[in-house]
Amino acid sequence: MSPTGLTYDPSAHDAVELIRLKRDHGHLSQAQIEWMIAAYTDGYVGDEQMSALAMAILLNGMNRVEIGHWTAAMIASGERMDFSSLRGPDGARRLTADKHSTGGVGDKITLPLAPLVASYGVPVPQLSGRGLGHTGGTLDKLEAIPGWQADLSNSELLRQLDEVNAVICAAGPGLAPADKKLYALRDVTGTVEAIPLIASSIMSKKIAEGTDALVLDVKAGAGAFMKSRADARELARTMVALGTDAGVKTSALLTDMDSPLGLTAGNAIEVEESVEVLSGGGPADVVELTVALAREMLEAVGIRGVDPAENLRNGRAMDSWRAMISAQSGDPDAGLPQAKHSHTITAGVSGTMTRLDAMAVGLAAWRLGAGRARKQDSVQAGAGVRMHAKPGDAVAAGQPLFTLLTDDEHRIARAEEALQGSMDVDTEGGPHETPELVFDRITAADLTG
Repeated sequence: MSPTGLTYDPSAHDAVELIRLKRDHGHLSQAQIEWMIAAYTDGYVGDEQMSALAMAILLNGMNRVEIGHWTAAMIASGERMDFSSLRGPDGARRLTADKHSTGGVGDKITLPLAPLVASYGVPVPQLSGRGLGHTGGTLDKLEAIPGWQADLSNSELLRQLDEVNAVICAAGPGLAPADKKLYALRDVTGTVEAIPLIASSIMSKKIAEGTDALVLDVKAGAGAFMKSRADARELARTMVALGTDAGVKTSALLTDMDSPLGLTAGNAIEVEESVEVLSGGGPADVVELTVALAREMLEAVGIRGVDPAENLRNGRAMDSWRAMISAQSGDPDAGLPQAKHSHTITAGVSGTMTRLDAMAVGLAAWRLGAGRARKQDSVQAGAGVRMHAKPGDAVAAGQPLFTLLTDDEHRIARAEEALQGSMDVDTEGGPHETPELVFDRITAADLTG
């Protein structure tokens, strides 16, 4: 793990000059971008100047070359991890594979996916984050497991990868520190939505992580960051290009997030559902996406012609899960935290559910205590929403639709408010189609079109 760092000459460029250039639809050079990132990270360029440049980027965009230079500069602001020491019994280097999701509601896919891919002997260095707002955080979910530790040193991470193939842990502060500073600024200046900055934020960390192959799960819909499929495709193409240009074998699956994934949105309850998947059961959509992403990751490192669902059925993925959790001081056999209070919402009419708004469910789980409004907030391990029906399911009047879970009873009313109008039930009995979960795939070969 070798830190690189950026150096700059304060007199080489002027921040106002670069802001005006991008404001007037110009293109920033590699030298200008490297200077701006270095000077901002060091504090020479102020927040107000970087805010102005970020807004200009939001409004006027960046071309592929600019985004590549911007991403490379953020990577160079910190350290790069190196997994080349991972070797097989024959001494050959073992290729690593990773996955990144752009975030959604009920998106617990990392939990069963990492051990599933690891069960085929592929090292999976999954550096994950915490939730903010309506989207849950992988680390928050796993911290519901008694004893489990999110923070590993670089040497501990490498040792665990070598021994059990799978690691899910917090990213260290040394990876792309420029991005951490810029991310916080974008959050308070209305520039989060800039696709070049989203793509470079995600990919700077993933490329610095040092993985050989990366599969992106880019979500579109009501509960996703990208509401339209067109925007999701643009983001996916931008990230696949960045990974490809950096020498990382990168592909993207575009997936639907109009409805939540699975039947749970929370922390401990999502761990519980993930264990069901690893036991050969679980909701069909969670299994489908886990298997699709696993196949993509395995093929990226040269393992073809296998059905990843087989290792869910035969227990090998569960063995990898138990080894991964135990290696990070967790107890895979311990009971999970339970919320102190629960409240059930029932159906008012009979019919077929045709819509369940993912954003509403995510907001309800957040209000119950499963998420945080600020990064420093704590979360409730047992809080969340259990769903008893999904679009396409028949429901009967009086049947439970949602169970709300929380340690603070006063939170229930506001969670109920979030769910008002969140679903539609067709009482006429007409035919209904549920959207395809994986609706597109983008690889490097698609970028020339």
